[in-house]
Amino acid sequence: MNFDTIIIGGGMAGLSCALRCLEAGLKTAVIASGQSALHFSSGSIDVLAKTPSGEPVSNPMTCIETFAKAYPNHPYATLGKETVERAIDWYRNTLSAIGVPLTSQKNGLNHYRLTPLGTMKSTWLSQPFVHQFPMDLEKNKTQKMVLVTIDGFRDFQPKLAQDNLKQLTQLSALEITTANISLSAFNEIKRNHCELRSIDLSRLLSKRAHRQELAYALQQHAQPGDLVVIPSIFGNGTGLTYLREIEQLTKLTLCEVPTMPPSLLGIRLEESMKHAFIELGGTMLNGDHVVQGEFSYVDKTDPEHSHYRLNRIFTKNHGDFPLQAKHFVLATGSFFSQGLKATVDSMIEPIFGLDIAQSDKRTDWYNHDFFSAQSHPFLNMGIETTAKFQAIKSGHVIDNLYCAGAILSGYNPILEGSGSGVAISSGFHAAESIIDQLKPSYSSTNNNIKAEVAL
Repeated sequence: MNFDTIIIGGGMAGLSCALRCLEAGLKTAVIASGQSALHFSSGSIDVLAKTPSGEPVSNPMTCIETFAKAYPNHPYATLGKETVERAIDWYRNTLSAIGVPLTSQKNGLNHYRLTPLGTMKSTWLSQPFVHQFPMDLEKNKTQKMVLVTIDGFRDFQPKLAQDNLKQLTQLSALEITTANISLSAFNEIKRNHCELRSIDLSRLLSKRAHRQELAYALQQHAQPGDLVVIPSIFGNGTGLTYLREIEQLTKLTLCEVPTMPPSLLGIRLEESMKHAFIELGGTMLNGDHVVQGEFSYVDKTDPEHSHYRLNRIFTKNHGDFPLQAKHFVLATGSFFSQGLKATVDSMIEPIFGLDIAQSDKRTDWYNHDFFSAQSHPFLNMGIETTAKFQAIKSGHVIDNLYCAGAILSGYNPILEGSGSGVAISSGFHAAESIIDQLKPSYSSTNNNIKAEVAL
């Protein structure tokens, strides 16, 4: 099979790159080995919550302007503010067109979202039913918050969240109560309802009668004007429609919080992007993974400075049948997704054996204190690339293999709260680089994902 572009990895970076390539009319395939990290995510888009040195960030885009000088090895320094802004704006417009509106603060600042533990986490874009608290929490206008869970549901504990919220002095004037709701739908299932996860509840609530019962129960514990916090138990596709339905029935203001995995807020993003990709004509190879690639020298006359070219790849499911493309994008994630692996004395990129920016001493990978206030250094390690995010193998640049997302080196998505922002903008940048080579006359202003693929 021949393609213009093959993206290896079906997470945020890979799917962002794939959708952008499809917009330009490129024949595109995505190879996804399994569940991406989006199944564990909040479903919000974190662009930058802290600088690499740990300083809190209020306005991400303004802060990124200084990265080229302050943090030259960071992906944002390479991308630049203009590219990051274009990428995030493109992503917001794209997701809105396919049925998942994302919004930010009008003043360009981050906002806080509520976590299931009752803490506040800074983010940039959030889904419709994720309440946006101001960065200055004392300006919060909500007077009463009701934390609600389904009786027996283990993955959201309102009492724990309540205790943590009450420790925030900025919210001392906020009245916080909790409630457990029982549903008759539990009578229809044979196993213990305490074993149900969020995805199981979403199936139960797909029935209108059960949603009406939930709406009635919510009204017994809250009044119009209250902020009613519920775990994310409505799935992809019709999930937002169901939430709007309940809000209309109750006249309450609902706030979704992500739960323990599987996170339906994150799955909502992933499934929406995959659905749009397939609807637009993309080829999705699910449950497969790349085992090796074949390279050739671009210039054999000067081996010391020769470049490589990736000609074709082989996957587990396709055996001896190769997949070919003009360009490839590696977006397999970091250690969590096995895009990187660690041995006793080194880190490796397991598919192509790419060069990695790492310390030679394993003792330099981590801090002696596991719970150190300073982040562990290994989180900053990843693939070495050119300024265009082209991969490097044995010191040679691979002209047609780009890297995107968590596999990149030079940043710490956990400390910085920058994972989604880097994934989207680096995936977008890789797509733009490919489009410039294959379709230089393409105009992004005239090509957008159409609303017809909305869920």
